[in-house]
Amino acid sequence: MKAVQASQFGAPSVLTVTDLPDPTPGPGQVAIDVTHAAVGLIDVYLRQGLFKDAPGLPQPPYVPGLEVAGTVRALGEGVTGFTVGEKVVSLSTHGTGGYASVYVSDQARVVSTQDYDIDPALAVAAVPNALMAHIALTRAISMSAGESVLIHGALGGLAAAFPGIARQLGASRVVGTVRSERMAAAAASKLPYDTIIDSAQLPDMLGDEKFDAIVDPVGGLVRTHSLDLLAPSGRLLLVGNASGDWDHGIDGNRIWQGNITVAGFNAGSYVPAHPEAVQPAAEAALKAVASGLADTEIEVLPLTDAANAHERLENHTTEGRIVLTP
Repeated sequence: MKAVQASQFGAPSVLTVTDLPDPTPGPGQVAIDVTHAAVGLIDVYLRQGLFKDAPGLPQPPYVPGLEVAGTVRALGEGVTGFTVGEKVVSLSTHGTGGYASVYVSDQARVVSTQDYDIDPALAVAAVPNALMAHIALTRAISMSAGESVLIHGALGGLAAAFPGIARQLGASRVVGTVRSERMAAAAASKLPYDTIIDSAQLPDMLGDEKFDAIVDPVGGLVRTHSLDLLAPSGRLLLVGNASGDWDHGIDGNRIWQGNITVAGFNAGSYVPAHPEAVQPAAEAALKAVASGLADTEIEVLPLTDAANAHERLENHTTEGRIVLTP
């Protein structure tokens, strides 16, 4: 099979296309002929070596890639509920294996898209993230109908899944924030925000408006401003750190005095511990994507452009999601 390998930790140039043996599914596994593989910030962080000492995360040489779409190639022993040729999406256990023409996944992480009219590029770009957004909103912060939600980094890969799921759950108002240079893209966005504003003008631009829940995949100064924008007993959901400010902290006294809840959601550790959450979230995600609630911008590139895709993510010059095709 064709695959992209990270030969070592480092710059995007460590990603090279190579030929590897076709993997075969073991018991409880599904082999997938990959048509599309999504590129995400977590792929960049792993390649950079930011988590190289974390137990269970990949060591070079490895094939990056967290999310794939394609068709079922073969079924391992004991697998039921899927047929060869069926359209599916899958989410990796350890963030590896997706940048390849064949991918093997545990059955529990494979979701059929066969009964939904979803383009495979959109399926891989949106369904896994919408699934995670549903779990995060319903379980990590227990969002209720009628609540208002603010989403930072509104057009980013993971963040873009939150407005549709929030709408699906009955949010009364959904506002997004983006960097100044992305306001033109925000104006053209089809995502179901009430409005998208410039994050550089926080918190003043929102006046006295407060939110029941804030989703923050950005971190840094944006995270600090979030404390000013929460309603009493509001919840701040941390789902990433796209700012790269790994030393940033927030004031614990303000959290205490404001009756604020701060919750972290990391899909890589949450989903294995709570496999029962996947199926209902997958059903919600498929319905949201099929109904147009997650129409994020997508750029499709060949597998050979994986290094370029990583470089653009590092430089924050992407619009929406980048998807690779073998």
